[in-house]
Amino acid sequence: MYTMKTSGIFFTILTLLLLTFSGCKKEEAISNVPSLKFVSITPNPALKYQDEIKITIEYTDGNGDLGENTPDVKNLFCKDSRNNVTYEFRIPQLGPDNSNIIINGKLTFNLAPQGFIDDNNTTETATYSIYVKDRARNMSNTVQSTTLTINK
Repeated sequence: MYTMKTSGIFFTILTLLLLTFSGCKKEEAISNVPSLKFVSITPNPALKYQDEIKITIEYTDGNGDLGENTPDVKNLFCKDSRNNVTYEFRIPQLGPDNSNIIINGKLTFNLAPQGFIDDNNTTETATYSIYVKDRARNMSNTVQSTTLTINK
């Protein structure tokens, strides 16, 4: 049989349990598919055929299989909006083999000095679409650079 004292204890325990569980923050799962964010493109503006272009992106990968030790494998792709040419690069392996760790950081890659699509121009603009593939061949989201101005 319940008494006022028993009811009070039950109510206190129930309240403490509710407060405990409501205070727990549920951590969001990080996907095994790599995720990218665009950071920067420099210099901007750039001089035609003179300035090497540096593009920086942030990456997150939930299982650490981004990057590759095999030199011939390309896993970072950068497409020029002006002519749809895709430049291919290799990201070195970022996590140990057979690990299942979350990795994140920044990557910077370089494009050769850019020319013009139309040599009659004195200035051109370009944007670049960038994505990566991990060792499981999961393709990341595609991020777009800010507009690069190329001057003569």
